[in-house]
Amino acid sequence: MVASEVRALFAVASRPEVVSLAGGMPNVAALPLDQIGELVKDVVSEEGAAALQYGSAQGDPVLREQLCDYMTLEGITASPDDVIVTVGSQQALDLITRVFVDPGDIVLTEAPTYVTAINTFSAFQADIRHVGMDEQGVIPEELEEALVRAELDGRPVKFFYTVPNFQNPAGITMSAERRAGVVAACERHDVLIVEDNPYGLLRYDGDPEPTLYSQSEGNVVYLGSLSKTLSPGLRIGWALAPAAVRAKLVLAAESAMLSHSTFNQLVVRRYLHTFPWQEQIKAFNTMYGERRDAMLNALTAMMPQGCTWTRPEGGFFVWATLPEGIDSKAMLPRAVAERVAYVPGTGFYADDRGRANMRLSFCFPTPEQIREGVRRLVGAIEGEVDLRDTFGTTLAPDSEGTQTPTADLP
Repeated sequence: MVASEVRALFAVASRPEVVSLAGGMPNVAALPLDQIGELVKDVVSEEGAAALQYGSAQGDPVLREQLCDYMTLEGITASPDDVIVTVGSQQALDLITRVFVDPGDIVLTEAPTYVTAINTFSAFQADIRHVGMDEQGVIPEELEEALVRAELDGRPVKFFYTVPNFQNPAGITMSAERRAGVVAACERHDVLIVEDNPYGLLRYDGDPEPTLYSQSEGNVVYLGSLSKTLSPGLRIGWALAPAAVRAKLVLAAESAMLSHSTFNQLVVRRYLHTFPWQEQIKAFNTMYGERRDAMLNALTAMMPQGCTWTRPEGGFFVWATLPEGIDSKAMLPRAVAERVAYVPGTGFYADDRGRANMRLSFCFPTPEQIREGVRRLVGAIEGEVDLRDTFGTTLAPDSEGTQTPTADLP
């Protein structure tokens, strides 16, 4: 197990003088905290005996019903019996890996992919193999090739992991055509799909695409979370899975932590019952949409020639590509000196790719801070470009045999 590159940045990014474009922390200050406080008080005064007791490893039954209602906004019809509440969707991902993966088993993911998913799969000694993606999402032909290659090797692919909506880190949304292709390829090869959808309701423009679960219920485990639409501190996520898989996840959860926080579940249960939470999500979308626009406008106005970036329809992240010969990981100390932080692209690959990329998060800083952060980032990039032009570059092969630019310094 290793520390993620995002977590390693938290100490730097939390300094007050640093504009953090790094971590994807929701802006929970936008919640009506006084009303949330009253709600917590009511849970203690009215349901304290139950809230402070042990609970079920599958999760509170009423909350599971509410989560099924929540998923209808994504076009999913589900039974509470097939839902397991987890400590954020991250625990669901850990439980799935614990159930399915033996050392050396193949797990397929997008390239790039969620950094903590890589850490989870690596902790269980999976063989992580990446599948290419472009502005439309995963390329089904490359997924098919990876599945065939694994079969020829005589090694099982345990599942394909994807974040189809406003992907972390690339911000890309998988198109409807690509979703159909992904589902068809995995069904042909009898490979499970793990669909991670923490950002799905945070859409700022465009129309929603159908979930993978809605197209292949028996072959998809759907992961949801309230960390982005309510609070990460409450640690409420869930998995919606075929019955046989769900039963194993419950057993794994029991062995991992016996039961969830009953208190947190009852707080969320009351929130979903008494609070206009759909209106709160709309308010989040307005706020985050303004911040997304501030970042895209600042990048367009200020970034030097040779830089490109994605244009997300929702979520928290923009994926930027630097000018040729600039290494985002090597540039980070210069950026910190300029008082701005980002996440180097290398953290989102299981191999050595991503040196030309960076993930920029727009969810937490204000629009003014975003513009100032981009200005500082441009200063760091221009400094690296000057260094490259002065000393030239060399090309060193990375683990995939491709060529990665590195500065040729004395």
